[in-house]
Amino acid sequence: MGLFLDSAKIEEVRQAVEFGFLAGVTTNPTIMAKAKGEPKDIIRQICAIAPGPVFYQVTAKTVAEREREGREFFGISPEKVVLKIPATSENMALIARISGDIPCAATAVYSGHQTLVACEAGARYVIPYVNRATRLLGDGCKLVAEMAAVVRATGKQAEILAASIRSADEATQAVLAGANHLTLPMDILMSLGNHPLSDAAIEEFGRAG
Repeated sequence: MGLFLDSAKIEEVRQAVEFGFLAGVTTNPTIMAKAKGEPKDIIRQICAIAPGPVFYQVTAKTVAEREREGREFFGISPEKVVLKIPATSENMALIARISGDIPCAATAVYSGHQTLVACEAGARYVIPYVNRATRLLGDGCKLVAEMAAVVRATGKQAEILAASIRSADEATQAVLAGANHLTLPMDILMSLGNHPLSDAAIEEFGRAG
């Protein structure tokens, strides 16, 4: 089980690393676009700070260009960089071609059958968008459970990294549904250790002292 920060902001990464329980960092094109600096520089800085895997999503227009882009970013830190590759048939073929050399994550997975192909292609991670799946399909955690069942049925070593988590309760439900890891924005990551009743208890202890 790992908790990842979903951010490309260097200061957020530093802060999250200081918590002591961060597994790594995930990014996506939207997050990268909001960060200041060139993508390669950002990934290089995150790799220097993060304790574990750093996920970069390829964005080039053709499969050949995506492979070239992916290899360039993997070269920044082969010990840490994981390539996120959106789930399409042609991209599954790309995963199959490079997964022996580069750890890959099939991202934007919305079905069991995509999970099946990702596993067979050698993806190390499969990434569902939980909250978005709830909005579009009705139940994002049901999707996670289906994906977990498919992974078990294949006997592969792929791990489910649940993204698009919008609350602490949703994070818990995703784990209970079978997610191996969670990637969370900073506010949700920080909220996991809190509860109003804990705050009330702390106040009570303070009054007793």
